[in-house]
Amino acid sequence: MKTFNSCLLNCAEDKFLRVDEKYYSALHDGKFNLFRTDNNVNLSDILEEDYCLCPYADDVKYKGIPTGQSYVDEDGEIIDYQIVTKDNHPGRLKYTVNQNNILLSSLRLAKSPALNFTYDKLDEYVFSNGYYIFRVKTGWDKRFVLYLLRSKKLKTLLDENIYRGIGISSYRLEDLFKIEVKKLTIEEQQNALKYISPIEKQISDLKGNIKDIQGIVDEVFQKEFHFDYAKFYQLKEIKNFGYSLSAFSLNPDLRFSAKFHRPAGDFVMQELLKVTSKKFKHFLSESIILGASISPSDYDENGDCYYLSMATIKNWTFEKESAQTVSNNYYKANHEKTVKEGDILLARSGEGTIGKVALIESDDVQAVFADFTMRIRLKDYNPKFAYYYMRSAYFQYLVEIYKKGLGNNTNIFPIVVREFPLIDISIVEQQRIVDEIQAEIDMQNEIKNQSAILRTEIDKIIESAAGVSEN
Repeated sequence: MKTFNSCLLNCAEDKFLRVDEKYYSALHDGKFNLFRTDNNVNLSDILEEDYCLCPYADDVKYKGIPTGQSYVDEDGEIIDYQIVTKDNHPGRLKYTVNQNNILLSSLRLAKSPALNFTYDKLDEYVFSNGYYIFRVKTGWDKRFVLYLLRSKKLKTLLDENIYRGIGISSYRLEDLFKIEVKKLTIEEQQNALKYISPIEKQISDLKGNIKDIQGIVDEVFQKEFHFDYAKFYQLKEIKNFGYSLSAFSLNPDLRFSAKFHRPAGDFVMQELLKVTSKKFKHFLSESIILGASISPSDYDENGDCYYLSMATIKNWTFEKESAQTVSNNYYKANHEKTVKEGDILLARSGEGTIGKVALIESDDVQAVFADFTMRIRLKDYNPKFAYYYMRSAYFQYLVEIYKKGLGNNTNIFPIVVREFPLIDISIVEQQRIVDEIQAEIDMQNEIKNQSAILRTEIDKIIESAAGVSEN
């Protein structure tokens, strides 16, 4: 067991009266000296804050970037966004950036790398207040600092010693700025970048061959079931259309919204009804149910069971590292709201998350699913095929038109999902399609693994330039 002493005066000197052991252990062991060098500067000598509030002009659509891996890839490039306007945007989406900026997520669950943008139209984007936004001070190369902030050593220090709290934990800027690195001349930085540039080119070439899983799924389903995606996307662009009053009476709850009656929605439903007459309700082993609510006292940092919230499936799989743990008593009291292998969890609320699904692929997962998710259990049906079908553009669009609510408070309910079409083909055919999708995904994962190896090479170059000690 490792022990050390720290006097109360040290705690009193901390602006936020921080008293956790991990933080003071890092101070005691000199871990804030990131590369264990003698000629040091603090990150506060390299970075300065540089925030600019988004003006949110009338009639302008912005690309909103929350914190999170589902919006930014491993190289800090934008891969997704939310369309937001002056009248319809979460308050946390508030900052614009310029090409001199570097962004760093303050949230542990986001785990996105330091961001550096060279896009031409950066004024189209608005970023979450979960990012710290910096400008690099004179004497430092922005690209070098970018890789310094992405280094494994800095990420480890943040993860193991600096983050505060449990669950959606974060760190203070003051703590980040305490980190020490070697003072380098601009020539030393740029010399390291000469070795990094060809590796960046290799990563870029590999990424040119990457398809996202959504694209793979849609490509296979389009080929297998002859879905007319070209017409679908054409219909989605139609903004003005007319309907007779009788059309409103054809749905049981008299839906009047323009979204519900979009021509693209009718087209998707007809496309699916061409290949199946069955619905989810025909394959359910039990009723679709909502999960359990929770109170702060139910969480237990030392618990063995997890709380499966919408946030834990936002990347289309259950991420244990993003989940908070709960007490054994809470888990036992909510045994009917737990998961097992083959269960599909569907997020039922929240823009950006609603409709996302996760497949439980192991019985080792001990988790209670949240009340803003629903559990789907099927019989005589391949759950992985159902999972991929629910990721398809057609299923996701059904969620889009059938959800109810305004702004970020949209919902979809089990009684609606159970009536959605579900493709009825043999188990053998389902498995064949699953295997085809999985084979393509495996190829993509190999490309990603090669990119990860190259990123490690960049990290080694940065460490070498920063003077990593041998001990």
